[in-house]
Amino acid sequence: MESNIIFNKDFDSSSVYVMKIYDAEVSKVWDYFTKSELLNEWWAPKPWKCETKSQNFAEGGIWLYSMVGPEGERHYAQVKYGEIMEHRSFDGTDTFCDENGNVNPDFPEAKWLFGFTGVEEGTKVTVNIHFPNSEAMTKLIEMGFEEGFKMGLNQLEDILK
Repeated sequence: MESNIIFNKDFDSSSVYVMKIYDAEVSKVWDYFTKSELLNEWWAPKPWKCETKSQNFAEGGIWLYSMVGPEGERHYAQVKYGEIMEHRSFDGTDTFCDENGNVNPDFPEAKWLFGFTGVEEGTKVTVNIHFPNSEAMTKLIEMGFEEGFKMGLNQLEDILK
């Protein structure tokens, strides 16, 4: 059975809080969030695929990837990594961009903070996403972000089984 995902939207603080527990060791779950070849397996909601163009998982490093649709259409995005605490947490700034990493100014950037905590059931993953304003947050939600992200998190759960 898919474990529940908590997905709280707070428009007053322009933020989203997501929590999910995986039945796996912290180090294994960590790898699926930080290694491009593993991220490619689950980050995009099916039938879309995630394809990494480049990744440097280090403070100040960048993960440049595309979401590839069933018709071959591509949407590029990148995460610029901030502070990394091995097997505990990392943060990054997420933006839409072109294939060369040039940021698309039509879409606001979002600040993501990922947390990993060992619990009795396995690993609790928390994701805090902060938007510059509630309009930016609304725009992403209207693009289907909630459904897509939940789908990806559940895909990861299936992989970890």
